[in-house]
Amino acid sequence: MTGETSRDEIPSWSVRLREERRNHGWSHRDMARKLAEATSEEARNRLPARESIVRNIKNWEAGKHRPKDPYPKLYARVFDLDETAIFETSPPAPSTPAESDELVGVVVAEQSLPWVWEPRSTASAVYDLSRSDLMLDRRQAIKALSITAGLPLIDPVQRWLTKTSDDLPAISHPGRIGADEVTRLEATADVFRTWDDSQGGGLARKAVIGQLNEVADLLRDAHPQDITVRLFHVMAELAKIAATMSWDCGMQTAAQKYYALALQASKPAKDKPFGASVLASMARQLLYLDQPHDALELVRLALDGVQGVGTPRLRAMLHTREAWAYAALGRPEAFRRATDAAEDAYGAIRAKDSDPDWITYFDEAELAGVTGGRYLEMSRRSGQHAAVAVIHIGRALELRRRTSTRSLALDQVGLAQAHLRNGDLDEAVAVGSTAADTAGQVQSDRVRVQLRELHAEIATRRDPTLAGLREHLQETLAR
Repeated sequence: MTGETSRDEIPSWSVRLREERRNHGWSHRDMARKLAEATSEEARNRLPARESIVRNIKNWEAGKHRPKDPYPKLYARVFDLDETAIFETSPPAPSTPAESDELVGVVVAEQSLPWVWEPRSTASAVYDLSRSDLMLDRRQAIKALSITAGLPLIDPVQRWLTKTSDDLPAISHPGRIGADEVTRLEATADVFRTWDDSQGGGLARKAVIGQLNEVADLLRDAHPQDITVRLFHVMAELAKIAATMSWDCGMQTAAQKYYALALQASKPAKDKPFGASVLASMARQLLYLDQPHDALELVRLALDGVQGVGTPRLRAMLHTREAWAYAALGRPEAFRRATDAAEDAYGAIRAKDSDPDWITYFDEAELAGVTGGRYLEMSRRSGQHAAVAVIHIGRALELRRRTSTRSLALDQVGLAQAHLRNGDLDEAVAVGSTAADTAGQVQSDRVRVQLRELHAEIATRRDPTLAGLREHLQETLAR
């Protein structure tokens, strides 16, 4: 860009910022590092810590405020941007569906998650959180999102591996419910898990929260130990489903709290493999929120915890999360090593293996889809990975259960992006149109975010072949 560029042709700083990050596949930390490297002397003397740069970049992308000195000069220098476009141009008003409902910036804060660990305290914490959540206005909850990361997250999680002396009290008299009622509660958790997989979290979240509140209330009373253990397991499962559905509704703060409580409930449930699956879900959320270092720490902790007790299917899933973190960190060799470990573990599955219901979703389609998604992610840095992403995501779509609507939509959007980056525009249009139709059938913030990313990527290209798909995506996102 030069000083001769007309005012109408100068993109606003926030649009340019998003374009640069998407075009180069940079994370927010990459952006902060680039600023520090390209302007080392000024950055060292005048900029706050890199964590502050990361936070400011996220705020600017969300349009929360305009950059102040010295950032405008640094951005102009690093991104070859007309300085007046930063000093004088306000953040753009949303003009398309792809911009108007863009994911709200998430602030990384050192807030305290509800770490209690003692069984009765865990039940009380779940009861209090779910009760307040039932009265929560979702739109208000989405406006001020923050997550816990770094040591305030990693240190408390370590306790998951330690032996506990908090044994459940032995109760000889019957409680309020018996084995038959617990069996029905377990079946209800299975139904909610299936609903989440097929429809996304938007429509059933409050129903799950209500059921979770009821189970937590039951656990405030005394029951025989076998009933108590099963109730804690139901509570852990429901808390994990509530977390995933909250995430799917864009409620990242609530999601992380429910994951933390699900992890703690897994201890009195005496189910370390399930706890490892919760850690894997927490790691996936952190990867989604651009915190790959912390995600990798959680996955390694999960792998340590299931040595000797995890089934091949569970280990395969955990290794895909490990590979995901390496891909996000820009470490392709480590990614391939972890992917090979996932494939080896999956290859060790035998028909006689007894896997719990909560891990059976991880099948060959999921393995291929997650792997393909990571190659797609790496294709932002190196286009050679796009062709490999096409192969893996295409395989996932061939194998995916038709009832897994959200996963189908994510696969289809990912495959369209892979074709686009591989230069196969006709294929990108065909698959992208199908993805837009599938996305309209599911209530999922994750699907909409990925659909918006596809729309934004198409918007940077002027090829008329893509015009129809761009309009189709706009119509879907406007609903």
